[in-house]
Amino acid sequence: MQEIIKQIESHQTIILHGHTRPDGDCIGSQYGLYHLLKANYPQKNIYVTGQTSEYVSFLGCPELVLDDVFEGALCICLDCATAERLSDQRYTKADYTIKIDHHIPIEDYGDYQYVDTTAPACCQLIVELYLANQDRWVMPKEAAMALYVGICTDTGRFKFDSVTAKTFECAAVLMRFGVDLAYIDNQLSTEDLNTLKLKGYVLSNFKMSENGFAYICLTRDVVNGFGVSDEDAAAQVSTISTIEGCPVWALFMEYPENEIRIRLRSRGPVINKLAEQYQGGGHAKAAGAKLENWDQLTGFVQKADELVCLYKDSLKK
Repeated sequence: MQEIIKQIESHQTIILHGHTRPDGDCIGSQYGLYHLLKANYPQKNIYVTGQTSEYVSFLGCPELVLDDVFEGALCICLDCATAERLSDQRYTKADYTIKIDHHIPIEDYGDYQYVDTTAPACCQLIVELYLANQDRWVMPKEAAMALYVGICTDTGRFKFDSVTAKTFECAAVLMRFGVDLAYIDNQLSTEDLNTLKLKGYVLSNFKMSENGFAYICLTRDVVNGFGVSDEDAAAQVSTISTIEGCPVWALFMEYPENEIRIRLRSRGPVINKLAEQYQGGGHAKAAGAKLENWDQLTGFVQKADELVCLYKDSLKK
């Protein structure tokens, strides 16, 4: 991490990038690092660029960064495995670019990459960056809050098997700096009435394959009909996460301009290889992919069903 510190200290302007359709870990790592750098290098110009995320907008919203700001700047790209998924492509205009990520490496974009696939969240890596410099850095409460939210959301509130002892150690560090658990839980747990109605629709309309692949399809008409945001609709993948006998589940959602994205999850089988067959990838048990059209749904369900069948057979041996 000393190369990261070296570049931070040698640049006056630092721009923090995230991926499209950012989740809690993406926004958390952007704003966690933003507040960490602002507290320790108040003389530097620090910016957050990219898209926002409604359910974690209480952490902050990215600002408009003009093109000339990128000249001579350091860009730090967070929680994004591939350059094409960065929501602001102007990192190429910067003097130096660093990638900090925890996903399975697909592309080594930028001038320097710090990737640790054992970390369940990018925010954990930012905490480790702080710990590497804690003898001279302070951790402001705003940074601790953002980083805790990122770790909390990307680990399913510490219940995924990607969580390690180091994850809890990092969370404990953040707790020392004033993390308000009740406030965070309230922000992440409350849902409006339309979202609850959509959850009811998901529970009433999900399907199961022969061997136990559970899935729900949300067309554009369904999402618009319930009057919810795309974020809240996509988050319904967790609604079918506890079905007995279904170790793999997915949400297929149609976005504007007929884009069909898949949120794929697992409690056992490795699923990222399946996602890679459909323009996607990710972690072994949490991945994303795309369908070119709804006609591809049958083939995907069949492959997912076969994956579940092989997994269940392996448990019998």
